Amino acid sequence: MVASMAPPVRYCIPGERLCNLEEGSPGSGTYTRHGYIFSSLAGCLTKTSENGAVPVVSVMRETESQLLPDVGAVVTCKVSSINSRFAKVHILYVGSTPLKNAFRGTIRKEDIRATEKDKVEIYKSFRPGDIVLAKVISLGDAQSNYLLTTAENELGVVVAHSESGVQMVPISWCEMQCPKTHTKEFRKVARVQPEFLQT
Repeated sequence: MVASMAPPVRYCIPGERLCNLEEGSPGSGTYTRHGYIFSSLAGCLTKTSENGAVPVVSVMRETESQLLPDVGAVVTCKVSSINSRFAKVHILYVGSTPLKNAFRGTIRKEDIRATEKDKVEIYKSFRPGDIVLAKVISLGDAQSNYLLTTAENELGVVVAHSESGVQMVPISWCEMQCPKTHTKEFRKVARVQPEFLQT
């Protein structure tokens, strides 16, 4: 198989229309709408065709060596918002490797802990700004919204700041305490493994 690369390199931006579905089939970094293929990334366009078939149209980031969160990967993320059903996060690290682009993720209420799932309350588990260790359970949808879980002892909040802005200290698996005011706040606390600690 010879991959036919069309020179010169064409750069595209998210949302740019690349071609219609008769001229190509959507590959990575693209999405389809109304019979056309659009770019979902900023990067360079590649078209590869096998045996004269319709070419697969893909968009690759310039640094495609970039690590992507995969199912089963442990990721470090920051909580951006919470509601009664889930917490929205930005994924910052895969393992100990920082990501160039933060990916969006969601931790659903039922994926926060392994026991007593029906009694989980999001606001007693996470707060916006918390740094959380989580595991990827599915790659989500076109909006690159990864589904994450913290339902293991090693997963959960690793860094949280109290309302007075001081980094809190974990005192149990469900509470952290502000060393300044000694106020206790509920969190789904991670039992941190040393290799995941970001200094």
